[in-house]
Amino acid sequence: MTTRRAVILMLDSVGIGGAEDADQFGDAGADTLGHIAQQCGGLKIPNLVSLGLAKAAKASTGRPLPIGMQPPAQVQLPSKYGFMRELSRGKDTSSGHWEMAGAPVNFEWGYFPPHEPSFPAELIQKICAEAHLPGILGNKAASGTVIIEELGEAHIQTGKPICYTSADSVFQIAAHETYFGLERLYEVCEIAFKHVKPYHIARVIARPFTGEHKGEFTRTQNRHDYSVKPPQSTVLDALKNAGGQVISVGKIADIFANQGITKSVKASGLKELWDVTLYEAQHAPDFSLVFTNFVDFDMVYGHRRDVTGYAKGLEYFDSRLPELAAQLQENDVVFITADHGCDPTYTGTDHTREHVPVLMFGKHVTPQFIGGRDTYADLGQTIADYFHLPPLQVGKSFLDK
Repeated sequence: MTTRRAVILMLDSVGIGGAEDADQFGDAGADTLGHIAQQCGGLKIPNLVSLGLAKAAKASTGRPLPIGMQPPAQVQLPSKYGFMRELSRGKDTSSGHWEMAGAPVNFEWGYFPPHEPSFPAELIQKICAEAHLPGILGNKAASGTVIIEELGEAHIQTGKPICYTSADSVFQIAAHETYFGLERLYEVCEIAFKHVKPYHIARVIARPFTGEHKGEFTRTQNRHDYSVKPPQSTVLDALKNAGGQVISVGKIADIFANQGITKSVKASGLKELWDVTLYEAQHAPDFSLVFTNFVDFDMVYGHRRDVTGYAKGLEYFDSRLPELAAQLQENDVVFITADHGCDPTYTGTDHTREHVPVLMFGKHVTPQFIGGRDTYADLGQTIADYFHLPPLQVGKSFLDK
């Protein structure tokens, strides 16, 4: 019997050029990968180039990707490459992930305004009353690391959690793991998740941290996202229901509200995410999907507008690809993609509406330029096709016929 296993490497926010409707989102001219390469004077990503990333980027923007000369690639496997357009109305994490799994978002998310106070007084009163809180700190849009530095000491002194939002459809709560307590933070987030539902907010995010004083605070890997469920069944549900294994690495399980997940493994940071992905991919049984979100590209580099860090992260990601390629079995396939852009050279700190790359490689993949796809759901449809699952409601497969 033929063994079938697939891996999705989700490069969170690695867009490859503004979408046709980017101007409607205030993102005309955004190009995450291209602008990073341009500002850094090139990128050393030979394995991604070998798999077709530079060609996909050129097809997306009409311009050569300014990465410079590349060292020899260690990954020489055949690949399909192209780019995907987003159907969903947003440019957020949930919409991007759900659409590529076959469930585009055709409604508008709710958002909190960036100015202080961001949250309606009635909402905060309800959360504080049910959670028995003395009040909150923050109440504005902010970078998570910045607001923890700003208010961490006051949080420890008052016992008030730090509540903030961003350009995403989120309500985020930061609290100290020791002084406030991790389980207490999760409890407050569950209460908040219940009360933000009328505002059509996609996620409530627990942001635990440690440290004693300003300059010492560090966020931990015990982040937890409380997410609404996808609007319809996804390829993850289909594979699980057919008896397959869906292994989440990083925050994938949170994004899908644990729908269609059979195993969830926590990991944070590019190195640990790669280490765990390699282990899970090597030990995954037949009829399984390993799905990893490399969140640092978005959270650590994109939103903080750290161009140099983003470039180094991409080069590190590329350096680990040979390890995965070396352990692939005969019929294993790997997909590399993204969920949106987050151009670190662009104004503000928001995601950017962009095309995303889609690469597919494996020992027996037929090399092919698959063009510009009309929806991220083509990825999910291809995975359904690969596993011989019933077709999804949206998307066209680009699997070999």
